[in-house]
Amino acid sequence: MSPELVSILVLVVVFVIATTRSVNMGALAFAAAFGVGTLVADLDADGIFAGFPGDLFVVLVGVTYLFAIARANGTTDWLVHAAVRLVRGRVALIPWVMFALTGALTAIGAVSPAAVAIVAPIALSFATRYAISPLLMGTMVVHGAQAGGFSPISIYGSIVNGIVEREGLPGSEVTLFLASLIANLLIAGVLFALFGGRKLWARGSVPTDGATGEGDAGFADGETPGPGTDATSGTATGTGPVTSAATPATSATPATPATPTAPASPTAVAVRPGREAGVTGGTGDTGGTGGTAGIIRLTPARIATLTALVALVVAVLGFDLDAGLTAVTLAVVLSTAWPDDSRRAVGEIAWSTVLLICGVLTYVGVLEEMGTITWAGEGVGGIGVPLLAAVLLCYIGAVVSAFASSVGIMGALIPLAVPFLAQGEIGAVGMVAALAVSATVVDVSPFSTNGALVLAAAPDVDRERFFRQLMVYGGIVVAAVPALAWLVLVVPGLG
Repeated sequence: MSPELVSILVLVVVFVIATTRSVNMGALAFAAAFGVGTLVADLDADGIFAGFPGDLFVVLVGVTYLFAIARANGTTDWLVHAAVRLVRGRVALIPWVMFALTGALTAIGAVSPAAVAIVAPIALSFATRYAISPLLMGTMVVHGAQAGGFSPISIYGSIVNGIVEREGLPGSEVTLFLASLIANLLIAGVLFALFGGRKLWARGSVPTDGATGEGDAGFADGETPGPGTDATSGTATGTGPVTSAATPATSATPATPATPTAPASPTAVAVRPGREAGVTGGTGDTGGTGGTAGIIRLTPARIATLTALVALVVAVLGFDLDAGLTAVTLAVVLSTAWPDDSRRAVGEIAWSTVLLICGVLTYVGVLEEMGTITWAGEGVGGIGVPLLAAVLLCYIGAVVSAFASSVGIMGALIPLAVPFLAQGEIGAVGMVAALAVSATVVDVSPFSTNGALVLAAAPDVDRERFFRQLMVYGGIVVAAVPALAWLVLVVPGLG
């Protein structure tokens, strides 16, 4: 049995044990990397650790650390309310706002993981507050990032177009961009319909502060205030940031931003943030007491945290600084200034997720080091049937990219496709677009950088269950999208 085949079989065993015995897959993958690297690939410790994703480790730790501080001091609660006001209380639009935001960031030049790292924690905090499926919100963020990921001025688009030009293949920047945009937009529409989007539309609008103009009661058009809300003053008498319309006013208690309350029913209404002039007293968490429970106002700590989040965006997008190192630095500054808010933040870093992702990617690094990926690609490229080779390359791109670098696998597979593309039987533009879509749409996998960021950023969820949901969804995408991309983009281009 060849070493390459042994390494693939060991990976299958790792998946089986992790699934059936509830052992952390990252720990298993580290053990597998040690065993296969030492006994099969003849690698020393340095060769094995060469595949350790140090940059992703810092991104996962830094971003989750920074947003744990933001949750502790109530900044994410303030952002959630701001998002509700942005869409005039229509909660169903928020997933699409997050989709468009990440798409815009990647389209103008942000690296996909950086855009997801910025948007995902805010999006998933909103999902927790308003009982939106975290799977829906997380996948909308990732697919949004990939929707804009191949614009002519984007990182992915520039790299792939450069590879195409270097290999002397005909290319189309517009076709590449539109293929990814339309594919991810269609997938997002299906996800929205399947994972609660229709129920979100049925909820209608929730009250927002100043949504219909100054002096207005703040209710969306056609909406009437529910029990527990004073429509005249705009202050709420219910419980927490979001309260059921049936909640009696006498049960009001101040909300805790770190543990937001989801709406109890589709007709739930959100407590409206009060105006600063109406705040008397305060606890620092909600900015009010008694009849003003649920008010979220800007405090010095929250202003500093918002400034840190803006600084993260500017540093990553404007100055091309590393997202992980920047986030750690900003988190340390906030922790130094407000140690009480930050004391528990280190413990809220998703350490189990960090172990899982880093372990699996270390093993994938061993596979790359021993040539397993190249071995599989060359085997497919040698097939004498171009159409069959095309679909198999799309599947290899999807499977490998679910665990490794999307751009890296495209850089390896596009040159492998050159021999049969040169025969003229398959259109190069469609083939490159199909490879690009297949290799990036699977980034929803919890083993990819984007999927890992979504998993780590989700607050107040059963992480094991969420991990399984992302893994199952990622598996469905890996199984279905390459065939569809091949059918739509490659088959019509037969010469």
